[in-house]
Amino acid sequence: MAYASVLARNPYTTYRQIDVVGRTAEADGPALVQLLYEELIAALRAAAWATEHRQFAKKGERVTRATAILFALEAGLDYDRGADVAKTLSRFYAGSRRAVVEASVGNNPAPFREVADSMNEIATAWRTARAA
Repeated sequence: MAYASVLARNPYTTYRQIDVVGRTAEADGPALVQLLYEELIAALRAAAWATEHRQFAKKGERVTRATAILFALEAGLDYDRGADVAKTLSRFYAGSRRAVVEASVGNNPAPFREVADSMNEIATAWRTARAA
């Protein structure tokens, strides 16, 4: 009964949760990183949309999710094996996090899109490297 009432309130959210759990269940480390990038980009684009449409609760949810994902990406860096790349990504994630938090107090969707575009470039490179 509790599941049905949650599903009735917001089936899209329930589906997304089930989808993410399903995709993470059998994913290896690199696949999980790819999933984090995808979820981050989606959260940032949703924050931009919510900003434009004055959906401030949704914006807050998406900013919180994006920030958490950026922390997770940074926490997963391997400084021993990644050396300079890990340090560069750490600075990039921290700067992106700062930009997202600063944008969260304003009404301009552009910073969310800019960070999403930058993350999409990295996600594309990550996907290409994984496929090689």
